[in-house]
Amino acid sequence: MEEIANNETFKGYLFFWSGQLFSLLGSMVVFFVITFWIADVYNDPMISAFASFLYIIMMTICMPLAGVFADRINRKMLILTVDSLQALATFALILFFQFGTTNIIIIYIFISLRSIFQAFHVPTVNAIIPTMVPKDKLSRINGINFLFTGVVQLFSPFIGALLLVFLSVHLIFWIDIITFFIALIPLLLISIPSVKQFNHDEKIIEKSSFLNDFRLGFKTLKIIPGLVIMVILSMLLNFLIQPVNALMSLFILDVHGGEAGHLALAEMLFTGGMIFGALLTSIKKNWGNKLRVIFISIVVAFIGYMTFALAPIGNYYIMGLGGAILGFNLPIINSLYQTFLQTTVSADKLGRVTSIDHALSSAISPIGALAAGPLALILGIPTLFFYSAFLGVIVTIGFWSFTGIRRVDVDSKSALEEINGKIENISI
Repeated sequence: MEEIANNETFKGYLFFWSGQLFSLLGSMVVFFVITFWIADVYNDPMISAFASFLYIIMMTICMPLAGVFADRINRKMLILTVDSLQALATFALILFFQFGTTNIIIIYIFISLRSIFQAFHVPTVNAIIPTMVPKDKLSRINGINFLFTGVVQLFSPFIGALLLVFLSVHLIFWIDIITFFIALIPLLLISIPSVKQFNHDEKIIEKSSFLNDFRLGFKTLKIIPGLVIMVILSMLLNFLIQPVNALMSLFILDVHGGEAGHLALAEMLFTGGMIFGALLTSIKKNWGNKLRVIFISIVVAFIGYMTFALAPIGNYYIMGLGGAILGFNLPIINSLYQTFLQTTVSADKLGRVTSIDHALSSAISPIGALAAGPLALILGIPTLFFYSAFLGVIVTIGFWSFTGIRRVDVDSKSALEEINGKIENISI
């Protein structure tokens, strides 16, 4: 990997990152309020599931293309453009609510647009990290990212639920625009390194075509040992997690007879687990046998999902315990996985690889989100959650036992050097 990160760029990244946390807070509050509004107004699992489907399908379609853009054009301008468009979309939604013309079609359009903007934002921000953060700090920074993201996610449902008591929906949406301008300040002030492509003679090579860049991302992904297996596993697990993503609001508001505060409590306990998991990943410097840790954490996470599904009616603390177990393991899984990608893929290819990896991992998630509605009507939401969690445990154990993934070495220096060498020699 090209070593362009140093202490100065690291300070710049921390400044940029602090602004992004404010932007995330605004987005999460808006997401909570929209989710609650759909469940409260329509009380229909089909409508809630389709909203989740739209968000996932648009991101799955757009993210591979977005990753190529993240590696080809000015990343600072790309983030500025998509974040500005997202703020503009929120302002338009405010006007629809203000004049009483909001309906589910407008909400669906808004959700789709936010998904497209996030599809461009996420791989671009992820690709920036190894260009501004020194290699020896990557693992901890990924953990700290999850930690502070967890803190924001912990407070955003509480803030959203509290604001719903005092303010109308369209007034709450202004928080997204306010936090956009807060995040805009560091984005405009810092310098984000541009990533160029080099050949073995250290000379800049001619820019390849968009299609070739896309193909190069796929070839890079296939070279990394075990990554194709992990992508297939991620596809299945993301499919099984969709019911709780799409129907959690209805599960609490309808099945358990809860209110906005109960939904916020469940989400806060889930996020509290994420914070403790992120604390562990930010404190612990070295992880032995990353793949084994990832698989164990996945199994434990789905046991938490099962606990959430089996909670007695009205027992929000049992639900919270299950959510906390699930949340605790997510930062461990994701930070170890991200660190592996960041240390094996060169900076000029990272945007493509991470976006293609994410898109493939989420490829059948839209089907899971779409199927969650009718399956909930047939089985009931708690039963659907339980079966999904149980299958997640079985699938994970099966992949570890029968695919040979447990024999893949991604921890030793020699293994990483071998992978880096293969990636550098890729040709279109």
